[in-house]
Formats: sequence, C-alpha cells, structure tokens
Amino acid sequence: MSEAAAGTQPTFLSVGTGDGQRQIAVCQRAAGKGSKDISFVWLSGYRSDMSGAKALELDALAERLGLGCIRFDYSGHGQSGGKFTDGTISRWLEEALDVIEHAKPTRIVLVGSSMGGWIALRAIQELRKRKEAPAIAGLLLIAPAPDFTVDLIEPNLSDVERRSLAERGYFEEPSDYSPEPNIFTRALIEDGRANRVLTGIIETGCPVHILQGMQDADVPFAHSLKLVEHLPADDVVLTLVRDGDHRLSRPQDLERMLAAAETLATHNIA
Repeated sequence: MSEAAAGTQPTFLSVGTGDGQRQIAVCQRAAGKGSKDISFVWLSGYRSDMSGAKALELDALAERLGLGCIRFDYSGHGQSGGKFTDGTISRWLEEALDVIEHAKPTRIVLVGSSMGGWIALRAIQELRKRKEAPAIAGLLLIAPAPDFTVDLIEPNLSDVERRSLAERGYFEEPSDYSPEPNIFTRALIEDGRANRVLTGIIETGCPVHILQGMQDADVPFAHSLKLVEHLPADDVVLTLVRDGDHRLSRPQDLERMLAAAETLATHNIA
C-alpha cells in the first residue's frame, strides 16, 4: 500500500446550493503519460470512506501502473461535511457525479463497493445521458448492493423498525463493523425506490467484473446473481469467493480486486 496515498490531504469540492450545500473531500491522483488518461473512480459503501484498505490498495495500484485514481468521501462520511442522516442515494450520487465532472478524466473505471456498486450503476446511467462525459472503460463491483433498501431492508423490517420509521423517521440496528449502530432513515428508503436499477436491462457499455463472497451476511450472493440477469448486453465476469464475507478485505480478496481492476484498466491501453 502506498504511504503517500494514506497520508494524502484532500481538497474540498462544494456540492449543492443553499441549505443543501456541503463540502466533499476529494483525493485525486493524475494519470501518467501513456495511460490514455484512464482513472479509477472509487465509490465507497454505506458508512465507509476513501481511507479503507480497498480504496488505498486501488490508489497504490494506480500509482504503480501510472493511472489516475479519484477517491472521495460522501457527505456525512469520512472527512466530508454534511450530516450522515441527510444522506440518500440521490444525494450521494449527485456528489459522485460532481466529483467526476470536477476531476475531468477522459476515461474511467468505476470501482464500487457494496452501496458504491449501486451508485456506480446509477452514475453510468446518468453519464450516458450527457454529451460531455468521460468514457466508461470498465466497471468493478465488490459485493454490490444495488436496490438494497428495496430488496434487502424493506422486506425484512420488524414491526418495531416500521414503527420507528413512522414515528422517528429512522431506525437503528447493531453494526458488525462499528460500535455505533447503523442508522437507516425514512428519506433513504423512500429515495431508494426512485433509484432502483434492477427493474429492467442495465446497459453499461463496458466490461463488468463482480466479486462476491458466498459467506456474505449483508448482501447474499443471490443478489449478485440477480444483478447479472439484468446485464445481458455486457461482458460480465462473476467471481464467487466461497469463503468470502461482505468486506472482502483479506489479502487474497485484495489480490482478486487488484487483478480485476488492472485487467479492466489495461485492456483499454493499446
């Protein structure tokens, strides 16, 4: 792992207007000469940030290959401003798109972890609508959780959680990764319905590699199988890791991630 990446001080990008304005922390590594200006774009998971092992390993890979790498923290996460409980898929998607537009890469490989996989898929849909946008060279999804609020949370809500959503606007549940509980707001869940992607054919226009642990207690591997069914037009590789959990952060998991990321990036370099 690159010590330089771990110690990089972010710059801050202002996103939104009025009361919705927030400062987003961004770390950008410029692409080197001869790289065809390809950059990785790291999209973190729920309550994760750009300083995790996978994000830093991806940045270090970019450094070794002379590629660019764009990392940032969603509002309410890491070093960015804003309240976590104000967060929705639409809000975090807006930040991802603004960061990409500000960085101005020519070609990108999106790398989305868990919820970041959902935001990556939505980002591609939005970028494909724009006349001026970077070309999508590849998509790497790690334990992707598209539509998780609709498919994985709402059907499993207890009566107590439903009552908490109705009365307090949120509910809490214990986290396996933090002493602080996970908080899911009514706004997040309602907004999730408006951002569903598993409703028809998803056209990314690029090669896709999915890494999924079969021991994932948060996003069952059946969810990745469902996602593959919605990608019939793309070149898709699905790697199921028999003993892998949701985080996929063990050394052997990181090696798989880096190998897939390198393949997606370098197959575009003549």
